[in-house]
Amino acid sequence: MKRRTFLATSLLAAGAARAQSSTPRAFQPVHDVRPLLDELAGGAKAERGGIAIELPQIAENGNSVPMRIKVESPMTEADHVERIHLIAERNPRPLVATFHFGPAAGRAEVATRVRLAGTQTVRVLAALSGGRYRLQEQEVLVTSAACLDESM
Repeated sequence: MKRRTFLATSLLAAGAARAQSSTPRAFQPVHDVRPLLDELAGGAKAERGGIAIELPQIAENGNSVPMRIKVESPMTEADHVERIHLIAERNPRPLVATFHFGPAAGRAEVATRVRLAGTQTVRVLAALSGGRYRLQEQEVLVTSAACLDESM
C-alpha cells in the first residue's frame, strides 16, 4: 500500500509542476508614469513636439531594441538641452535612462539599445535650459518581451 501511495503522490506532484510550468507568464503591468513625469519636470508643463524618436514599430526581441533620440535645440549657452529622460511604461523600472548634456555637446542626440518588457508606449522627456520641458511618445509592438520577472 505504501508504494501505491508514493507513486500516486509523485504522479500528482509531477502533473502539478508540469501544469505550472506551462502557464504563460504574465507581462509587466502598465505603470502610470504621470507621477514620474511630474517629478522629473518639477511640476512644469511639458510642451509636445521638438523631439524625433527613431524606434521600430515592431521589435522582434525586447532584449535589444535600437533607438535614436534627437532634440531640436541650438545648443547655445542661453538655449540648450540639459537632460533627456527615457521612460518605458511597462518595464519594471520605468525610468530606463537619463542622458546629460550641455552647450558644449553641440547637439542633443542619443543612439542606444534598450530592453522593453512588451508592447508599450515609450516616452522621451527633454529638460531644456530655463526650466522648459518637451515630451514625445511613440508606440512599439514587442513580439518577444524582455524584463520579465523570473520568480513567477
